[in-house]
Amino acid sequence: MNISDKVFVAFDYRLTLDSGEEVDKSQAGKPLGFITGAGQIIPGLESKMMGMAVGEKARISVEPQNAYGLINPDLLQEIKREQFPADIEIKPGMTFQSHGPHGPMLIKVKEVKGNDTVVIDLNHPLAGERLHFDINITEVRRLTSEEAEGLFSSCGCGCGSDDSAEC
Repeated sequence: MNISDKVFVAFDYRLTLDSGEEVDKSQAGKPLGFITGAGQIIPGLESKMMGMAVGEKARISVEPQNAYGLINPDLLQEIKREQFPADIEIKPGMTFQSHGPHGPMLIKVKEVKGNDTVVIDLNHPLAGERLHFDINITEVRRLTSEEAEGLFSSCGCGCGSDDSAEC
């Protein structure tokens, strides 16, 4: 069976940047699983996996606009130094976890201006990066009835359809 829309896929992967730095990989014996067409992985990777089958390996490069997006300058914000713990020397590149309206979020320090202003970057840490995936497809199968039901009941209205016009 080949990868197509609305199937379950599992794959082993290693993710690197243009620099060659490894930023993520699947654990041995624990491939990443997802349902195609459900928005569970970055679109550029999913689209390039279409048509592949179990046992196929590939090196897939994904441009930023098809991954985590380009860097959005509107997501660089100045905040007061007093918003950070007083006992920590704040330096560019440091990261902190905070809570936003949609749950936990990562805040990266872009710049420190004087003693009272910190410029933070709220972009995804991989925004603006070309991603290189070395993948091995380990499973492709039809959805179970439970997976299919969960996929189509996710419109949030209880209608059992992903077509909002019917909701």
